[in-house]
Amino acid sequence: MSDNLFRTFRTPLLALLVLAGLIGAAVGVTVAWPGGSPTVETVAADPSAPLRAEIARARQQLDRVPGNTTGWATLGAAYVELARITADPEHYGAAQRALDRSIELKPRDNADALIGFGALANALHDFTAARDYGAQALALRPNSADAHGVLIDALTQLGEADAATAAVQRMLELRPGVPSFTRAAYDLELHGRTDDAAAALRMALTAATTADQIAFCRYHLGELAFDTGNLDQAESEYRAGLLASQDNVALRRGMAKVTAARGDLDGAVEQYEALTAAAPLPEYLIEMGELLEAARRPEEAAAAFREISERFHRLEEQGVTEYIDAAHLAAEHGDPTEAVRFAELEFGRRQSVITSDVLAWSLHKAGRDAEALGYADRAAALGWRSASLAYHRGMILAALGRADQAAAALTTALEINPHFSPLHAPRARQALAALAGR
Repeated sequence: MSDNLFRTFRTPLLALLVLAGLIGAAVGVTVAWPGGSPTVETVAADPSAPLRAEIARARQQLDRVPGNTTGWATLGAAYVELARITADPEHYGAAQRALDRSIELKPRDNADALIGFGALANALHDFTAARDYGAQALALRPNSADAHGVLIDALTQLGEADAATAAVQRMLELRPGVPSFTRAAYDLELHGRTDDAAAALRMALTAATTADQIAFCRYHLGELAFDTGNLDQAESEYRAGLLASQDNVALRRGMAKVTAARGDLDGAVEQYEALTAAAPLPEYLIEMGELLEAARRPEEAAAAFREISERFHRLEEQGVTEYIDAAHLAAEHGDPTEAVRFAELEFGRRQSVITSDVLAWSLHKAGRDAEALGYADRAAALGWRSASLAYHRGMILAALGRADQAAAALTTALEINPHFSPLHAPRARQALAALAGR
């Protein structure tokens, strides 16, 4: 890791935050809840309620002044955020209509609409378009933190790591706050700097003012703890987040992962059943199926995988396939050749760490290990300390007969997080034992 990247996120950022009065002078300060402990009203509140109220006010204002181009753009951006909070894709249509109206009223030099279109494109995984929108907005408004946010999200997913890091730094300089701190945290995590990522998330938590922001920060702090094998810390963060947003599905998923990691697979399955009933997201459904398989309930697991596969095929017919999840499912529980097809389609859209890893694993499962290793190396290039990435690379190396390197990678995976998967962590241990025996 370069010294420049270290300076980028430690010295200037912390100095900036100390001057702003957001944190103490020490990196390791304990961050309390903003404004003290959460109140009963905070616990019971709908996290989307403030945003819905904001949208209602914006619509009332636009009814009075329908020619307000900034108002339409702001409304569109609010609908994008509402879709994120509620996981309801119908809000994307409302966002598109509002942004279209803004650009109709002001076709040229409309930075607000371009920023909104960029946020919408990122949400819909059209990262090339999002990058273009962000660049156009910055040409009109070089000091816009929001435009930098759009650009960061797109560049990160497109695999343009250096440009993403530079954009993160600029956003931090322009507007230190929850959006910039959380983006800095993700950039740091991808570069293998987990402690610095956690520090950035603590800064975000300090600056958080809404239940949704608190839940978001607590969830990602919990994920960082879980991904380094610290189950007690992970549970603490997830529980704290649920105090702010008791129905948050991501936090409930975190709790289910902790239950599984502690060996209560049947209890975790029950939690996942409730979770997927409320939020039948492909990633959650696949995880539940793998839990069933790990719990030695193969018939239920097979039924779950068939159902998810049928959903993916229906989605593909409608042109809205989530290729990452589809590739994961096909590689592990279906046709590896189909997995490679899905992974290559997604890699063609974005060359991120995650898509590189998924393509590597799909190629491995299809028996194409020489090709797979190149993508596994690409996934590891930034230094992200991910047990899953290390496991995948180790298994690919083992298949290539490179036993010492495979054992080192598998050991690293289990050192990073011995509980990274109820299905694959035991397989990593078995593979490591087989390599030692050989």
